[in-house]
Amino acid sequence: MDQMGSVLLERYELGRLLGQGTFAKVYHARNLITGMSVAIKVIDKEKILKVGLVDQIKREVSVMRLIRHPHVIKFYEVMATKTKIYFVMEYAKGGELFNKVLKGKLKVDVARKYFQQLISAVDYCHSREVCHRDLKPENLLLDENDDLMVSDFGLSALTESKCKDGLLHTTCGTPAYVAPEVINRKGYDGMKADVWSCGVILYVLLAGHLPFHDSNLMVMYRKISKGEFKFPKWFEPDVRRLLIRMLNPNPKTRISIDKIMKSSWFKMGWKKPATTATENQELAPLDADGIFKVCENGGPEPKHELTMPCNLNAFDIISFSTGFDLSALFEDTVLKKQMRFMSNKPASSIISKLEEICKQLCLKVTKKDGGLFKLEGSNEGRKGTLGVDAEIFEITPHLHIVEFRKLNGDTMEYQKLFRQDIRPALQDVVWTWQGENPQEEQQQHQVVQEEHQPSPTA
Repeated sequence: MDQMGSVLLERYELGRLLGQGTFAKVYHARNLITGMSVAIKVIDKEKILKVGLVDQIKREVSVMRLIRHPHVIKFYEVMATKTKIYFVMEYAKGGELFNKVLKGKLKVDVARKYFQQLISAVDYCHSREVCHRDLKPENLLLDENDDLMVSDFGLSALTESKCKDGLLHTTCGTPAYVAPEVINRKGYDGMKADVWSCGVILYVLLAGHLPFHDSNLMVMYRKISKGEFKFPKWFEPDVRRLLIRMLNPNPKTRISIDKIMKSSWFKMGWKKPATTATENQELAPLDADGIFKVCENGGPEPKHELTMPCNLNAFDIISFSTGFDLSALFEDTVLKKQMRFMSNKPASSIISKLEEICKQLCLKVTKKDGGLFKLEGSNEGRKGTLGVDAEIFEITPHLHIVEFRKLNGDTMEYQKLFRQDIRPALQDVVWTWQGENPQEEQQQHQVVQEEHQPSPTA
């Protein structure tokens, strides 16, 4: 089916081959309904299953659903058959930035524009808790307006992938662009590693060659580890200072993205990219596991949606119960906007606890009719002020369900607030969170309580 002129799943007409690797080919294609040009990445299921790249593909799907930015390749949809996976993405008409770099150094203003767009995209990715980990000119594409687009999130990592020490431990990326702490295999901060890669890219754009290069790979690694490089004579003092801070081999003192954006060289002519309504819209959750399920008829995997009824019925009560939670079939936990827990405490105790937590977090609480409350943030977030509805349902006088629904604001900020602040603080009134075992939850609470008890005196 992946031949020029053929029609893919009755939706896309495949065109010329744009590029290929060991496990995938990328084609230009046309949407038969809208006529829009797209790029379709065709991945061979059997090959990636054999070499164990399933998690990498799932990660790429999950990450691409999180990132909606003017300078990141847009992800439209994913389809699957028995043998193939198809990523439908934005088509970058200008090709790879790498092709421009091959011709030599760029003019300062041009290099600065690409760098500004790159940093803007990386800053956004980091705000979504996503580290790219393979930034290089080959993964930076150009659109028809010669604007930069970051692509290829196959090696990216969510911060949830960190180990207990809070660091990433997978060595990945392209040697010449990889930070020294990644090479040393001692664990690293993915965001700091991305800053290093951006520094190498900026150097390449301005110089026309790599800062760390040697025919002997070990010698090159030694230069990277020590941060040994020289500036061409045409580099301006401002950009030299910036690069010294970006290519600092010590990640702890390496410049942050925020400070890069405040540097004098970066700010020259900088205009924050305007986001469209489509980019502000958060994509519906997508089941990354579903693309690996065998589809008997060879067609695309079915798409599931879960809608909550206004009133609780028997099916809803069953779905809240341990062992019958069906939400995982429909919802992506990274983007889930609803959270529920069951409690065997009186409604008054739950309300008091919520009010206490909101006061500590400087959240405004507004009571509505029945058991409905609105929680509002005090600070302006990336997509306005965060607003959350909290509703208490009485199943029996001693059994309640509490549901939180995000009304407005940024979903990742909402998730972060619950994961780091609200959920831990609610442990006194929670019997079980949706999908978790009540006994396990009680054991966890008991361990927490024991840890906070004072040690017996001798």
